[in-house]
Amino acid sequence: MRIFGKVRHRPSASWRQATDRAFTLIGDGRYEDAGALLTRAADLEPWLSESWFNLALLHKFRHDWEQARAAGLRAVALLDKETGAPDWWNVGIAATALQDWPLARRAWQAYGLRVPGAASGTGEPAGMELGSAAVRLSPEGEAEVVWGRRLDPARIEVLSIPLPSSGRRWGEVVLHDGVPNGERTTSAGPSYPVFDEIELWAPSPVPTWVVLLEAATEADRDALEQLAADAGFAAEDWSSSVRLLCRACSESTMPSAEGEGEHLDPHDHSEPGHPGPLGHRSPGELWVPERECGIAAPAGLVRGLLDGWVADSPDSREWRDLEEVC
Repeated sequence: MRIFGKVRHRPSASWRQATDRAFTLIGDGRYEDAGALLTRAADLEPWLSESWFNLALLHKFRHDWEQARAAGLRAVALLDKETGAPDWWNVGIAATALQDWPLARRAWQAYGLRVPGAASGTGEPAGMELGSAAVRLSPEGEAEVVWGRRLDPARIEVLSIPLPSSGRRWGEVVLHDGVPNGERTTSAGPSYPVFDEIELWAPSPVPTWVVLLEAATEADRDALEQLAADAGFAAEDWSSSVRLLCRACSESTMPSAEGEGEHLDPHDHSEPGHPGPLGHRSPGELWVPERECGIAAPAGLVRGLLDGWVADSPDSREWRDLEEVC
């Protein structure tokens, strides 16, 4: 096969050595040194789409989106296959980061995805109906997996209330990688992919609060969550929704809620009735009235929500120690 008058061939030993060494350096976080080697590899084999795919990947790791887009476009120009190449997915991520919506649409369509609307549309890809997914916030730090709604193949709107350690808020939109890193299953059967966050795409103006509740029953707790949702915001019982998992379990298939019976998971670091620091069990069936709750709501509304919740059933509800945490 000839491309621009050049005969396409297998990469040279020098290309392979430079590329292999570059990815070792990437694994060590030495992006500058890796970039020099991948640039050399591209100079050695400019007719290989892999040369530019690798550079686009490096620039994605560095969040250098202009360079990622440029290298990605060179990669797809040299592709043999028309659809389904991961090169197009990387182009789509870079285009989304840059809000280059015509290119993002073109990338998803070239990958083989259906994008509603006119092919020449200039707005954000909308209506792709990709459903729910989980996203791992701060994957290189204190990683936290939260639930969200997929806006398109590269963005998720966070619908859980993240813990303050993540630095993220309810309602934020994060850019995420294309290859799932684990999955979460539900008691109803469906499984949902877990994507790793790349960076914050759109911040949320809604602060996160933590409050201690006295809720006599689960129904009392549920009433606060519903009250917040009806106001257009959110409340989440962190006492029941948060589980600490070891890295191996977080990046594997895990149930999203506790099931019936005892777990036989070899990674479960807890004992019955005494959850360990990385336990996968809940404390048990007994309801504990004191709950630590996260609330996502404006400062001018949060106290009114809590007071209204108590007023509906003052004998079974109480709150204290409200604090803004993110």
